[in-house]
Amino acid sequence: MVLYFYPKDMTSGCTIEAHNFQRDLAKYDAKNAVILGVSVQDEKTHQEFCAKESLTFKLLADTNKQVSGQYGSIMNLGVAKLSARHTFLIDPQGVVRKVWLDVDVQKHSGEVLVAIDGLNKTNS
Repeated sequence: MVLYFYPKDMTSGCTIEAHNFQRDLAKYDAKNAVILGVSVQDEKTHQEFCAKESLTFKLLADTNKQVSGQYGSIMNLGVAKLSARHTFLIDPQGVVRKVWLDVDVQKHSGEVLVAIDGLNKTNS
């Protein structure tokens, strides 16, 4: 599973990152990897984002910031607390196998796919 935290729906960086995951979704499916996006915004905002950007993978609303906090993926921007841009690659047993704390939204989906291939080779 690819669990990625992102700051805010409908912003340029978050839209690019989501589009790249969507573009590569068939590659993730072929590797039996599920994409889950998480931000602290609500379900309605996520639904609007998915509809506007034609996203078909799940976005999770972490409005109470509990999951984001547990993964150390909260950033403080003045009074606002938003999800940081972090990604966790989690194996089928629930073990975190790789963490990205510094994400280049243009290249990130490709980096994650390479990491999944590396894990699959290690486990074969």
